[in-house]
Amino acid sequence: MSELVYGDRVGKDGRLRPGASAIIYGETKDYVLLTRRTDNGRWCLPGGGMDPGESAAEACAREVVEETGLIVRVGKLVGVYTTPNMVIVYADGNRIQPVAFSFEAEEIGGELGLSDETTEYGYYTLDDMKNMDMMEHHLERIIDAQAGQDATFIK
Repeated sequence: MSELVYGDRVGKDGRLRPGASAIIYGETKDYVLLTRRTDNGRWCLPGGGMDPGESAAEACAREVVEETGLIVRVGKLVGVYTTPNMVIVYADGNRIQPVAFSFEAEEIGGELGLSDETTEYGYYTLDDMKNMDMMEHHLERIIDAQAGQDATFIK
């Protein structure tokens, strides 16, 4: 189980962990692929931590395949998210301040399915997400992506 903890500079009590998430659109940009996590039951974007020796874009593509079965082409960098006011606390006691690169990604192959990290998946609108148990920091990334801004968000 993992939980998000918010507070003034709580990141100082954690470790920095770079990672990446993918915003994969459905038939229109109104719909975004979400997965439900096995560890906390919350909805989120596909993604996860970078491994040594890979780029943020490579981590994004690898995590999408691992969590959804989809092969993607990683595109536009939507934002870099580094707030020191949030940590993720895992069941094993690890406290992580994410340094997250959020990319738009295009499905180019594979077959959408579940993994040992996901219990459900689907394409949802922002209105749908308002009634879902969403990871708040992932919702922010989706809102930013749908803003259509040319420049990368730095938060």
